[in-house]
Amino acid sequence: MEVKEPNGRLGVLIPGLGAVATTLIAGVEAIKKGIAQPVGSITQMGNIHLNRKSGNNYPKIKDFVPLAGLQDMVFGGWDVYEDNVYEAASRARVLEPGMLAALRPELEAIKPMKAVFDKQYIKNLDGTHVKQAATKYALAEALMDDIAQFQDTRGCDRLVMVWCGSTEKYTEVSDVHESLAAFEKGLKENDPRIAPSMIYAYAAVKLGIPFLNGAPNLTVDIPAIVELAKQTETPIAGKDFKTGQTLMKTILAPGLQARALGVKGWFSTNILGNRDGYVLDEPDNFRTKEVSKLSVLEDILRPDLTPELYGELYHKIRINYYPPHGDNKESWDNIDIFGWLGYSMQIKINFLCRDSILAAPLVLDLALFGDLAKRAGLSGVQEWLSFYFKSPQTVPGFRTEHDIFKQLHNLQNALRRLMGEELVSGERLTYAEEEITA
Repeated sequence: MEVKEPNGRLGVLIPGLGAVATTLIAGVEAIKKGIAQPVGSITQMGNIHLNRKSGNNYPKIKDFVPLAGLQDMVFGGWDVYEDNVYEAASRARVLEPGMLAALRPELEAIKPMKAVFDKQYIKNLDGTHVKQAATKYALAEALMDDIAQFQDTRGCDRLVMVWCGSTEKYTEVSDVHESLAAFEKGLKENDPRIAPSMIYAYAAVKLGIPFLNGAPNLTVDIPAIVELAKQTETPIAGKDFKTGQTLMKTILAPGLQARALGVKGWFSTNILGNRDGYVLDEPDNFRTKEVSKLSVLEDILRPDLTPELYGELYHKIRINYYPPHGDNKESWDNIDIFGWLGYSMQIKINFLCRDSILAAPLVLDLALFGDLAKRAGLSGVQEWLSFYFKSPQTVPGFRTEHDIFKQLHNLQNALRRLMGEELVSGERLTYAEEEITA
């Protein structure tokens, strides 16, 4: 399989220029200037093992696959507030003022386009910088005009879109989402079941632009957008960036399962005070996040396969908005486990993390891998990117994999196969990787 070289500029378009997006953009600009390192980015810092008889058997991923260079990346996006990226980053208070001051000219130059916004989907925000149109179809056309103008004015050869917007209210797949024809009809008729994030996804995928969903919203995880992605030969992936508490679960739970230790209960609570925390203070929006976070343990521990160890697993999640913490999210986990002869033990985890610091490198990797997938001719759901998501999007009929170590294995095997290298093991690969063989 031929993977086209990443010639020219890669434009990264981001709906939602809040804490995560501005931290990413500032970080990339700082790395370009040589005043910071891309810690947490697999594409920049990670290595991959190769079964070669000679040569470098453990190269950096960025030296192994033809990824776009950071110097060739340019950023743009939409937001419901009109602050430029410097102003938004200052307001988010993630990065130190000194760091932002060193990047001020580059960040001030990036100003958000007016966003598609529907308060019914995010009740706790009052968008003041929003598009107006007669129909949702017209809004999608307006987004496509924005995309074309951005590509032209910034001189981009390729584009990729990563959703960094807020969590929308809980939505389930309904008839308007079941086919492309029904979805397009719904856009023209202003169907209330079509969320703003879906309009962005439609606009991007219609134009053949890879779309990666960083929130737990359905967005591209509906049959209509999957159908469109196959039609336009566009990679899609999601959903919900795997950052703090869930990251720890996908690291620890596989270890407990590997040692055949039982788990009776796992209580998780956390506090955060950024815009995401404010949005999640609304029960309808929290429900979307809760569903995404709950799926992890049940998949890794599999009560259906080992009921004697996990059949009584009680899993509870709480998220609380706490403004004094800002972007510094703090999580607590109480895990009741049992071992030999049923004797009880406990594990306590207190993770004081920085939400956007953990999320920003994921956005970078997804943008670069989304662009790589497009240049490799891949289309549809990219399960090999499950490593980055709490609730990975899968093709119907394929089991979701949440174990972070298996996810990394699948990601690396996908890269090996793309580059014509021998796979490290014969373990079944996911749908997207099987497509690579075809």
